[in-house]
Amino acid sequence: MDATGKPHRIPAEMALYAEKHRVFELMQTLLEALLIYRPADPVEFMIEHLLKDNDEVPRVFVVGPPASGKTTIARWICKHLRASYLCPQDLARQRTLGKSKEALSYLAQQEPIPVELWASLLGERLSAEDCVNLGWVLDGFPETRDQALQLQTKGILPRHVIVLYAPDTVLIERNLGKRVDPYTQEVYHATFDWPIDFMVQRRLKVPEGISEQATASRLLESHRNIPAIVQTYQWNHKAINADQPCVDVFAQALNFVLSRPESNAPFTPRVLLLGPRGSGKSLQAALLAQKYGLVDLCLRELLHEKVAAKTSVGDLIKPFFDSGYPVNDNIVLRVLKDRLSEQDCLAHGWVLHGFPRDVDQASLMMHTGFVPNRVFFLNLPTEVALQRLCQRATDPISGERYHSIFKPPTEAEVNQRLLQNPKDQAGRVEVKVDLYHQQVTELEDFYEDGILLNADQDPYTIFEHIESCLMKPLPIAGQ
Repeated sequence: MDATGKPHRIPAEMALYAEKHRVFELMQTLLEALLIYRPADPVEFMIEHLLKDNDEVPRVFVVGPPASGKTTIARWICKHLRASYLCPQDLARQRTLGKSKEALSYLAQQEPIPVELWASLLGERLSAEDCVNLGWVLDGFPETRDQALQLQTKGILPRHVIVLYAPDTVLIERNLGKRVDPYTQEVYHATFDWPIDFMVQRRLKVPEGISEQATASRLLESHRNIPAIVQTYQWNHKAINADQPCVDVFAQALNFVLSRPESNAPFTPRVLLLGPRGSGKSLQAALLAQKYGLVDLCLRELLHEKVAAKTSVGDLIKPFFDSGYPVNDNIVLRVLKDRLSEQDCLAHGWVLHGFPRDVDQASLMMHTGFVPNRVFFLNLPTEVALQRLCQRATDPISGERYHSIFKPPTEAEVNQRLLQNPKDQAGRVEVKVDLYHQQVTELEDFYEDGILLNADQDPYTIFEHIESCLMKPLPIAGQ
């Protein structure tokens, strides 16, 4: 190959297909499985792996100190995702497992079960049909780094590790009030979570080893081991403060489990921001360009640049500007295609706003081959758009922009000379916003993976939402 030649690039349509169907992630998963299990026949192994179609089922460890709520969170996740609930106590007593007798003998002699035996028990249980097809959540294991490393050698790798934490005083208070239903193994609390059912109340039992001294001893042991466990799973764990309402802890845990790890697959962002005037598209585009190096493309500015440069296409655009009519779609697509084909857009990605305004334009853009891989709808009520736009004005001397509510001028002299852009007059703004609202439903249907955002909030909160969605993989095709 000629070293002086231009580097080859993956065509946009191929990159879009690879991301939509998660081709890179699929190959990575297959490679990891091959290296872990080292099958005698790699091809047959990969075929069987693909036929299982279980790469997306939950595989979760929930760890943390005593009374941090591990069992509650693990069971709730299982109920929500219909996964299998696993805990060490049940594994040791599950007589269907080949080495359960050996485990029970250690328990009968009040001796700790060896790490290798734990790994064998868990490995056998995870090979059961329910765990393979539905996924699993393991409650309170591993408890040490040695156990975590032994699980790794057996090929037992969680996709998500939830680490719960809370102040010791809170944990001790929780543990002293803990009660367990011997029938369902549901955990309750004498103060914070007392059951309504009188039958359940009567059969609750105080679990062993929850005295203040015993709890303090277990907390000390946990504090010694948790940091090493976190280090073992440093790339796929999330620490959650358990000293808050249980529903909030569960919401954070579930959101984490439903997320997919950041992919190492090549990814060039192609972002489309849609929204009415005043929704903050320009600001969000600027923030994305500043942080991620994306090329900020505003269609209106692109067209003005062509007219100002007196190019041949600019000469075609100028009559539309002079008459006030929208520029012909074919001319717009020509300008847009030329800009998106430049090397900075191909190399760094882009964020486009101001186009498309309707489904016809969206369809034309798609047929050019420049398809966005993230589409955000910044939704804003008409009255909020009017408040944002109709009360702003500009100082013709300094060029500073003011707003009568959010940023009023401090000097009377400045206030007297402020000028309003004719485009910000209430009638014109209302027409533009209403026109967008007439088109947005069809655009949302066209971009079925588009993400709807409330633009009536702090702009940096909106940016955090956009940023989090930008880094997450697209939904699986067909789901």
